Amino acid sequence: MSWNPALDPDIPVGDAVDAIETVVVARARDLGGFEVRRALPAVQRQMVGPFIFFDQMGPAEFLTGQGIDVRPHPHIGLATVTYLLKGKLHHRDSLGTDRWIEPGAVNLMTAGIGITHSERTDGELREKPHAMLGLQSWMALPVEREDDPAAFHHTPRGDLPELEGEGKHLRLILGHGWGERAPVPLASETLYADATLAPGAILPLPDDHEDRGVYVLTGEVTVAGQSFEAGRMLVFRPGDRIAVKAGDSGARLIVLGGATMEGSRHIWWNFVASSKERIEAAKEAWRAGDWAHGRFRLPPGDDAEFIPAPEK
Repeated sequence: MSWNPALDPDIPVGDAVDAIETVVVARARDLGGFEVRRALPAVQRQMVGPFIFFDQMGPAEFLTGQGIDVRPHPHIGLATVTYLLKGKLHHRDSLGTDRWIEPGAVNLMTAGIGITHSERTDGELREKPHAMLGLQSWMALPVEREDDPAAFHHTPRGDLPELEGEGKHLRLILGHGWGERAPVPLASETLYADATLAPGAILPLPDDHEDRGVYVLTGEVTVAGQSFEAGRMLVFRPGDRIAVKAGDSGARLIVLGGATMEGSRHIWWNFVASSKERIEAAKEAWRAGDWAHGRFRLPPGDDAEFIPAPEK
């Protein structure tokens, strides 16, 4: 598709820089030989739209025999989005899903009342050196959807809308924006996109989402005369007309946002909920370990081990 020529790529000047409400510097975390950069949740900001957790995975290079081994673990009250830029990841869950996640595709797992899943780089992939770069995010579910049945939806890369022109290429991952809509079922209004900008290219942000943010994946961007390098998440004020300009080496951005959630959320381990009582009930169910009759099951084909709940 061609770029929408009706969009005015003005960049705010002067006092318009105040449209940047929050700047979050992603924190590096070592997950056992595999580093992630975590931008959400942060002290400055818990959520941007429904997004309550945002990790950049890698870039990482694995030698033969090495890889990722995230054992089966539970979730409630959220939907996970796995979006890879490089590498492959083997997903299995308690619904019986068994799928390799590949670059450019969207994999949405709705936990709802409860789901268990694992993520590994195993099989033939592990028999040779391989690389990994991707994003994993969680979206909090609206209160009325927290007890929905669990579900998994895979959308191939070729089914996602793409826009190109004026030095930019954009893939809409979830939700709607720039006159397009991604064919992925969602619980609330959402904006999620992968944008690559040539040096000096300008990307206007949709103004029909209450919450909007940009994560700088590579390169550098300028907003109202201020520059921001990779690993920064910029969160903008609702309603303002915003555009970002790529620096001299270009930039790759992740645009995220959507409707502001109806309230804050409690987070404990892998559980997200609107009340502490929901969290406590999920803790008890996981620790009970009744995989045959309880609230949680282990993924078929990957049920020999699991991650125990933290003590605190």
